[in-house]
Amino acid sequence: MAKEPLRITILRHAFLLLFVVISVYPALNVLSISLRPGDQLKTTDLSIIPDDWTLDSYAALFTQQPFLRWLGNSLLVSFAVTVTGVALAAMGGYALSRFRFVGRQALMLSILTTQMFPATMLLLPLYILVAKLHLMNTFLGLLVFYVSTALPFCVWQMKGFYDTISPSLEEAARVDGCSRLVAFRKVILPLAAPGLVITALFSFMTAWSEYIVAAQVLQDREMFTLPLGVKSFQASMSTQWGLYAAAAILVSVPVVVVFIVLSKYLVSGMTVGAVKE
Repeated sequence: MAKEPLRITILRHAFLLLFVVISVYPALNVLSISLRPGDQLKTTDLSIIPDDWTLDSYAALFTQQPFLRWLGNSLLVSFAVTVTGVALAAMGGYALSRFRFVGRQALMLSILTTQMFPATMLLLPLYILVAKLHLMNTFLGLLVFYVSTALPFCVWQMKGFYDTISPSLEEAARVDGCSRLVAFRKVILPLAAPGLVITALFSFMTAWSEYIVAAQVLQDREMFTLPLGVKSFQASMSTQWGLYAAAAILVSVPVVVVFIVLSKYLVSGMTVGAVKE
């Protein structure tokens, strides 16, 4: 294999470093704002950590604002959406992958079609549905919204994972005396673990960082999720930039932790469908 010319290597690394800087600079800028005293948004100082840095904004979040309540609300909603989405997608994707029933192709086509439209188009009909069910200003109403919008993609994704698992494994388990349910639980689900992890991560992210739907359903400040709570620091006359930036940093921490913990499953999950039997 011919060795790559040095100038090509330098150009490639320079190109990658440029995009690294573009990606990292906004996060570092938000971190710098969260450490500045007062609500300073702009400054002539280019240092990431200012000389007079302080953690007052972080302390104010936990002592003067209901940040922990918002965090608990977001964790509750995200966990409920993740568990519900994974359970329904695991069973729905299996049914579409293994069974041939009347209307299967139409159902798959309808699921795929829903992904071609922006989620905001579903906002009005789902809002009317939740209002008629008297679920406004409740976490259950928010759960209905999030699961309804995330489930089609999750079902389609899980079907793709099940398609890569040979049916002969189930048949062997059933010859050994397992029922279909036991074969699904003990043979198929463990093999589909990467797909379940990606589905869980997608469901979690759908609920964790969503703002528009939550702003329509939740009206009580005590029931705010983190995106709503962070947005409340922005007012028409002034914005609490220190609190805004500190909250943004803290909100991103759970997502980073989840990505690091699940990274090995993500890599295997993204490549499992690349090889066909």
